[in-house]
Amino acid sequence: MGYSGPTGPMPVLSCPPEDWWDPAWQKMQTPGVTVPERGILEAPAQAVPGTPTAEAPPSWRQVAGTTVGLWTSRHLPGRRRSSDRSSGLSSPRSPRRLVAVAALGAGLLAVGVGAAGLATSALSPVHAAPLPARPAPIPAPTERTVLPATLATGPQAARPTWLSIPSLAIRTRLIHLGVNRDGTLQVPSSTRVAGWYTGSPRPGTIGSAIIAGHVDSRTGPGIFFWLRTLHRGDRVYVGRADGTMAVFTVTKVRKFAKDEFPTKAVYGPVPDAELRLITCGGIFDRSRGSYLSNVVVFARLAG
Repeated sequence: MGYSGPTGPMPVLSCPPEDWWDPAWQKMQTPGVTVPERGILEAPAQAVPGTPTAEAPPSWRQVAGTTVGLWTSRHLPGRRRSSDRSSGLSSPRSPRRLVAVAALGAGLLAVGVGAAGLATSALSPVHAAPLPARPAPIPAPTERTVLPATLATGPQAARPTWLSIPSLAIRTRLIHLGVNRDGTLQVPSSTRVAGWYTGSPRPGTIGSAIIAGHVDSRTGPGIFFWLRTLHRGDRVYVGRADGTMAVFTVTKVRKFAKDEFPTKAVYGPVPDAELRLITCGGIFDRSRGSYLSNVVVFARLAG
């Protein structure tokens, strides 16, 4: 049996920041990882010569020290008498002056608390929304199945039209995906559907068929949000335009750093009919506006 697969440059799946990121979903996908606010990762603004720089707000220790110092100097008898003797004053304490000191101390304390609150909120991690429950499995499709003995090759095979992963409650139509101008793999315009890369073999034929989908968005989970939880032996079903269906068995699930993406292992030629499901995953780098990894599911035609 011959090998089939792309022979030219192979695209890597990119994750556009305007559609693929939300802090809440990032926290869910990477438990225990602190995601700093955007301002922490941005470069500090350059000071313009001749322009006054804004003073930093007083720390809570400075506020507390100033308040205590003012209070003791005005209200403790020993400190007051010592101050009066050194200045030559002998007049009694003024009620108005006490009220003014108390108001000043309260104002400084409020400023300090507010500054501390702002600093704390700037450094605190993003709070994640509750993790959605894993969907309940759905029944497997019952369309006709393509067996290895009836494999077709190239354009003779029918194009894929839908994808189903019963264990993840996925049933979606498939759109066509190409390659962007920068050489990266296109992604579906909607997070609710997956897409078949037309530069790869048609599912059920010899070679590595490629299907990609979103992991999440600002509005919630994408079609492949739970893809990373698939296990060896799970079934994946791909329907085709002629009414037939290719059934694949998951062999492994892997996560690869984008700068170490194994293009040959994912896109390269293979001696039988295989399937690759790809999405983004891992840590979201806010400075780059992109996930740092890809999740890839490897599957082989069931026979």
